[in-house]
Amino acid sequence: MTRGSTGRRNATPGPLPGDPPTCRVATAGWGIPRSVAEHFPGSGTGLGRYAARFNAVEINSTFYRSHRPSTYARWVAATPPSFRFAVKLPRTITHEARLVNAEGLIAAFRAEALQLGEKLGPLLVQLPPSLAFDRRVADDFFAALRDLWPETVVCEPRHATWFEDEPDAVMSAQRIARVAADPARHTAAGRPGGWRSVSYWRLHGSPRMYYSSYDEAALCGLAAEMKAALGEVWCVFDNTTSGAAAGNALTLERLVS
Repeated sequence: MTRGSTGRRNATPGPLPGDPPTCRVATAGWGIPRSVAEHFPGSGTGLGRYAARFNAVEINSTFYRSHRPSTYARWVAATPPSFRFAVKLPRTITHEARLVNAEGLIAAFRAEALQLGEKLGPLLVQLPPSLAFDRRVADDFFAALRDLWPETVVCEPRHATWFEDEPDAVMSAQRIARVAADPARHTAAGRPGGWRSVSYWRLHGSPRMYYSSYDEAALCGLAAEMKAALGEVWCVFDNTTSGAAAGNALTLERLVS
């Protein structure tokens, strides 16, 4: 089935035992702090300089607003062919509609995201902390999402009720990978779950979210987990407020390589 189709396709085959992971290390947005600027080209656009070092980025601005086709086209033109963009599902779907009757909103966002063409990476579905697991709502939403979005989808739930066997089975059945997040709101939240052909880490900074940097010992442990994973592997640093994300990503990229 070609990209852009709205019909359901067969499940993507999982990786074979022993397949090396396809690792992508990225940050949320492509800011380059002055403290690590020496590791990037000195000229060019911000995204172009970023893409000279990293093979992926997570776009969080799609959570808040729409972007023009010309904006997506500019992003595509600034990055090499192997580069991928993870896109965040709009809050109108996750936080306002709370996953209910959202087919029209999903279709509208898909039409935008497809402007990225072959550079479209995973769709990130981040749920509000107040949204408890409801089997009927989850079944309906994920089925509708999968009818419209056959590519990689990852979900970051934040209510404790999502970290049990039943929601994990629901996500796995729909080929939805559960994000491993730090700080973890639940014992299981720090480990990847759901569909296991994709592993996706989101590191927000710990103990202070969006600020704290990760030391090399923590990143060494994470690198070992990533290299042991199968299939598609992502790690996104969201500790951008302090500027720590880019430095942490550079260190992790070295350790994974």
